[in-house]
Amino acid sequence: MGAANESHAVKIAVAGATGRMGRTLIEALLGPAGKDDFTLAAALEVADNRFLGKDAGEAVGSPCGVSVTADLGVLAGAECLIDFTRPEGTLAHLDKCVESGTRMVIGTTGFSAEQKQRIAQAAARIGIVFAPNMAIGVNAVFKLAELAAGMLGDAYDVEIIEAHHRHKADAPSGTALKIGEIVASALGRNLQTNAIYAREGMTGERDAKAIAFHAVRGGDIVGEHTVMFAGVGERVELTVRSGSRMTYALGALRACRFLKDKNSGLFDMQDVLGLS
Repeated sequence: MGAANESHAVKIAVAGATGRMGRTLIEALLGPAGKDDFTLAAALEVADNRFLGKDAGEAVGSPCGVSVTADLGVLAGAECLIDFTRPEGTLAHLDKCVESGTRMVIGTTGFSAEQKQRIAQAAARIGIVFAPNMAIGVNAVFKLAELAAGMLGDAYDVEIIEAHHRHKADAPSGTALKIGEIVASALGRNLQTNAIYAREGMTGERDAKAIAFHAVRGGDIVGEHTVMFAGVGERVELTVRSGSRMTYALGALRACRFLKDKNSGLFDMQDVLGLS
């Protein structure tokens, strides 16, 4: 697939088109933020979805003439797929995108190390932006957490707290884990060795090298993340709260713009935002 012309409306496919995130993505694509740069080319859902055959824009009040389908063959007519689904679904889409030369923006979380390796291998053949969180503010916190960890060092204990809606399937969130990875790297620690996931019972004194995670699930919380650096006499906290999934959708569109001239390669939102 060649580089897109600046005036060309990029053909976008959306996976999980009738879910909470999928509807938000379609709303963004059809609204002022996306309509000049993008066109909705395909709306994908699972085979037993009750919206199959219906107009993908109806759920957001903007019929668009694109029907919801389970046929992955439609990816051949798209230049980029935005996927915020589940790991198994994303990997099935990944194989089809490699076959059709369709770029991908992947916001799905919960992948195993082996599954992440499959994504990395696919990036040798298509351009992929793979990030646990597409929101611009969250990615600013990633950078700030790196700076704070480097400045504060081992004298400050690190605790990461995240909260999401009751339907979220994985914990800790991919965003929380990314914060942990960034902080661990800045401190010269191995996250696999130093991570603690919640606490219970007689845990004993805190390990000074620990990076702890705490997950809250309830109601309709879109997403909240705090990284706490707790020292003696002071505490530094970086917090980002997402009040709408639109923040993720707008970041995903920005990632699609970034990929317009990328025929291969694995990128994240730090690349998209020029923070790498």
